[in-house]
Amino acid sequence: MTLEAETNSLRQTFKKEERLFEKKLIDRLFKEGNNFFQFPFKVVYLRLDEPAVYLAKILISVPKRNFKRAVDRNRIKRLVREAYRRNKFILNTTEKNEYKSKIYVIGFIYTARQLISFSEIERKIIIALQQLKQEYE
Repeated sequence: MTLEAETNSLRQTFKKEERLFEKKLIDRLFKEGNNFFQFPFKVVYLRLDEPAVYLAKILISVPKRNFKRAVDRNRIKRLVREAYRRNKFILNTTEKNEYKSKIYVIGFIYTARQLISFSEIERKIIIALQQLKQEYE
């Protein structure tokens, strides 16, 4: 891993490599993954022993059943993505190089039927990330 990739993984950015978009990995997440509920999110997660540049890959889902208009779904996804981007450091382990061989695969499924404020979404993302970290310690 290059120095640039290592420093990017610690920055507050959200690159394409951090997005979960591979169909096989998504299927594996929902088949083998564990889950818990942290209103307004159902969090599905899996920890893989695979080398990775970034600490986690995430998927954000907002059901069309709850939000008919795409503008509303996209806004919620944008808020969740921003909350995750600002707080992803919580998943970072104390051992500096441990994340190079392990990767979190996380799915955030928004289950509320109305739009929640950004501060509330961020607070719930922080709680969910802390819970994920405790699961693997």
